[in-house]
Amino acid sequence: MPIFPKISLRPEVENYLKENFMNEEVLAVSSKQDAQEKLEALLNHLSHPPSFTSVRVNTHLASVQHVKSLLVDELKKQLNGLIVPVLQHPDLQDVLLIPVIGPRKNIKRQQCEAIVGAQCGSAVLRGAHVYIPGIMSASKFMKAGDVISVYSDIKGKCKKGAKEFDGTKVFLGNGISELSRKEIFSGLPEMKGIGIRMTEPIYLSPSFDNVLPSYLFLQNLPSVVVTHVLNPQPGEKILDLCAAPGGKTTHIATLMHDQGEVIALDKISNKIEKIKQNASLFGLNSIKAYCFDGTKALKLDMIENTEGAPPFLPESFDRILLDAPCSGMGQRPNMACTWTLKEVTSYQPLQRKLFSVAVQLLKPGGVLVYSTCTITLAENEEQVAWALTTFPCLQLQPQEPQIGGEGMVGAGLSFEQLKQLQRFDPSVVPLQDTDIDSLRDARIEDMIWLANKDCIGFFIAKFQKCKSTLEKDPQK
Repeated sequence: MPIFPKISLRPEVENYLKENFMNEEVLAVSSKQDAQEKLEALLNHLSHPPSFTSVRVNTHLASVQHVKSLLVDELKKQLNGLIVPVLQHPDLQDVLLIPVIGPRKNIKRQQCEAIVGAQCGSAVLRGAHVYIPGIMSASKFMKAGDVISVYSDIKGKCKKGAKEFDGTKVFLGNGISELSRKEIFSGLPEMKGIGIRMTEPIYLSPSFDNVLPSYLFLQNLPSVVVTHVLNPQPGEKILDLCAAPGGKTTHIATLMHDQGEVIALDKISNKIEKIKQNASLFGLNSIKAYCFDGTKALKLDMIENTEGAPPFLPESFDRILLDAPCSGMGQRPNMACTWTLKEVTSYQPLQRKLFSVAVQLLKPGGVLVYSTCTITLAENEEQVAWALTTFPCLQLQPQEPQIGGEGMVGAGLSFEQLKQLQRFDPSVVPLQDTDIDSLRDARIEDMIWLANKDCIGFFIAKFQKCKSTLEKDPQK
């Protein structure tokens, strides 16, 4: 049962999604009521966290079993001796799963309150403490050591530094203030640490802040699936075209046993620094990260580039990952999206530019994997249909492992083509209530099945380039 309202969207965006999920092809295979109920279920799921926290083990530095034993000890400390299972995923051997306990309904609300921004609130629901920059408002009498009830301002209406807030707010649980109200809103820019340490979150999920940082990477399950679908091999040259924050980049290098070359591009410089830090932390030497716009990554003149920096000559890469910039509407939990329809629909042209560059940079016989963390047809199945029409050199490929469901009808793809896609849609299972007792009785295979289904909204397509594009540009 949902304990939060469904994700709050602008009416124009909600209508756009209704058109997506109730298109002619959908209504040809299911009733309008079923399609409407499916969309409502999805919008409800988006405001709630997934049932499991997934972490990827850095198998370059340690075995999964060793890291699992370290993590079990860490969780015992964090959860005050509470025993929560840590499961190794049978199809993704480098993934560990930790069940999220909640929603916990008997938490007593305190007189002293703090309001946090929606982004901070989402992080709290996935195990984070409250950091000072995320605190929008605090009761006027709040001091260090007080037990505080924490609420999320899901509509973004709370003014920074307010002493009280009567707008729409959602209860996230209780915590202990590390600082007084005066200290939190002192205006000092260096105030960046933990402001409220969560002690009774409504969803109990471990914090991974600085936990085994060389061994673990906090990563949503479908984001790990993507790199396994790409299937990088030692000695290959691989491009991660939109790489930040580097989770997939480091995973590619790890699966290659750090043998070969992994080029990571992102156009924001501080994100590139983060990728370099993660590569160093994980002990990976095969990654080269460049601050560069992926839409300009194709070298138009044929003069040899001896430095290996972007832009690159056509057909330079064995495999390319395009985890494209997208509307991000599959992310969970997300209680409110304030974007306009223009913003939501602005990504399709950019994705196509990046895709066109990727096709030309890929060697004949090479593999291109396209992924997004959104739920719209326009950014997912429609892009596949466009790609297959625009680039006759591409063939859709089956994926391994196949953990998500098949693609959604509505873009004119055949049922055989839809089966070759992966769409992760959390609405295929009801929202869960998980407590310690239910975990004790649960079968491992049932928990793994639930983790595969109740994750973020995500999409993956895998293509192979069957012939060279050097002779003729398919867009001309």
